[in-house]
Amino acid sequence: MANTRSGKAQETVKAPEVEAANVEAPKTETARAREKPTVKEVDPNQYVTVRNGFQGRLVYVSKKTGEKYVWDSFGDEQDMELSELKRARSSAKKHFINNWFMFDEPWVVDYLGLGQYYKGAVKIEDFDKIFALPAGKIREAVSGMPAGQKRSAAYRARQLIAEGAIDSNKAITALEESLGVELVERA
Repeated sequence: MANTRSGKAQETVKAPEVEAANVEAPKTETARAREKPTVKEVDPNQYVTVRNGFQGRLVYVSKKTGEKYVWDSFGDEQDMELSELKRARSSAKKHFINNWFMFDEPWVVDYLGLGQYYKGAVKIEDFDKIFALPAGKIREAVSGMPAGQKRSAAYRARQLIAEGAIDSNKAITALEESLGVELVERA
């Protein structure tokens, strides 16, 4: 029994001891996305994979070292140091604004403080899947894309239309309306 301030005795109830199990609940995608290294854990000299989000050849030249990074086509990969990406944030901001630099690891964007440019961005491996969606889903997917990716989607849509991979009038109309561009000439 324990004494309280009023001087009355009060019984203390002790919870039974339970051995904690070493089992973790499965993590959701949201929980995984939130997991990122803290600033103390991030080594600015570590390399991260940067993918080309531009529909064509992309070149970045380091202002500090003069090193030239070249991605020949959409989706190509180059490894860059985080410290170089921080310098690029100042010297070549358009690479981030237009989503020409794409990252597989979401924490990199957060670390660089550029999340506003990647909201709604479509992953490189999912990019062409947009064009196979039904017209309503195309509008939905494209409307949330950043402006730089919309330009890239318009370029890719023109390629796929020319190749005959997109031949549905409904899909083409949905793309034109959601991208705000004319993809085919209409008589």
